[in-house]
Formats: sequence, C-alpha cells, structure tokens
Amino acid sequence: MRLRHKPWAKEYMEAQEHIFIPNPDQLKGKWAEEFGNDHPLFIEVGSGKGQFILGMAKQYPDVNFIAIELFESVAVSIVQKLVDTPMPNVRVLTVDAKQLVEYFEAGEVDRVYLNFSDPWPKTRHAKRRLTYKTFLATYEAVLPKGGEIHFKTDNRGLFEYSLQSMSQYGMFFTEISLDLHADEPEDNVRTEYEERFSALGQPIYRMEAVFRPKN
Repeated sequence: MRLRHKPWAKEYMEAQEHIFIPNPDQLKGKWAEEFGNDHPLFIEVGSGKGQFILGMAKQYPDVNFIAIELFESVAVSIVQKLVDTPMPNVRVLTVDAKQLVEYFEAGEVDRVYLNFSDPWPKTRHAKRRLTYKTFLATYEAVLPKGGEIHFKTDNRGLFEYSLQSMSQYGMFFTEISLDLHADEPEDNVRTEYEERFSALGQPIYRMEAVFRPKN
C-alpha cells in the first residue's frame, strides 16, 4: 500500500493532547495515572487507521488501549476519529515497536495485539517481522508473567512462520484458528484488512500465544 504523505498530520495530532502522546517516554511506569484508573492496558502494534482498536475500546470500556502506529500520516486517521467520537480509554503513539521498553515498565502492558502485520516475505527480511524473536523478547519485557499476544493475519506464510518462531521462543498456544470467519466469535472485532480479505474469500488466521512464566 502506498503511503500518502500528510504534512499537516504531526501538528494536528499534537494539538489533541488528550489523545496523542508526543513524548511517551515520560509516561513510562505512569500509564495508570495518564488514564486515571488501574484498568488493564492493551496495546496494538501496527494499528493502521484504527478500526480494530476503536472497536475494542467501545466493546471494552473498562480496558485502556494504546494504538501504536509508526507513520504519522496513518495514525492521524485514528486521532481524527477520536476527535469526532471521543473515547477516554484510548491513546495514540507514533513510535517504533522495537523501542517499547522505553515507553513501558516491565509488566505494565497486559496484552499485545498484532493484526495483519507486514509479512516481509523475503527470508533476508525475517528480522523485520513483528513475530521475530527480538520483537518477542521486547513484548515479553513489557508484559507480566504469562502475558499474551493475540495475532491475526490473512498471510498463511507469516502465520506458519509465527507459530514456529513463537514455539521456538518457548511460547505456547491457547487458541489457533485456520479460518476465523468459518465460525466467527460474536465478540470478534474486525480490522479494515480483515474485512477486505474476507470479502475476497481468503481465510483469516488467528492465534493466542502465551509466554511461559520464568522462575
């Protein structure tokens, strides 16, 4: 997908102080204070235009959500939607997932969502995949013991790779679906890509993976 540059995005987002966090490192260990409660904190890495995380925030008002999107020209769509329909349990960050430990204390995040991540199909690009072992180590560092990753994709190759990568890392799986929409759970919140690929007849793969507690 070609990224459309929006030079006004940064200034617009920074004006929405109640939604966009320009300096998240200053809130490391203080996210409960930012939200004003001690509700669970779920993050989505690669939120796109926000359909999934905003749907989740509406469905679960007693959970705090953080949308993480690297590109300002994409993240601004989430901020605009939150300006039109305020949700006090959502914040937006434009940061690199490689640096999550700079923004969250150990155990501060309760769950990580990865939805329709870039598959980086070439072998030489494996380290860029969001389920590569270095990314898994980063998620583990900010999650509590036994923390969870929930993952969805239309890409069978990425799904198979992720199952192998997570298994080799020592994680185990509590749910695996090779065709999520064949018997879609009532509480499933679809992403923009999920709706698009499902409409084309492509199966949606999903799993829930758990880090094994370490002594």
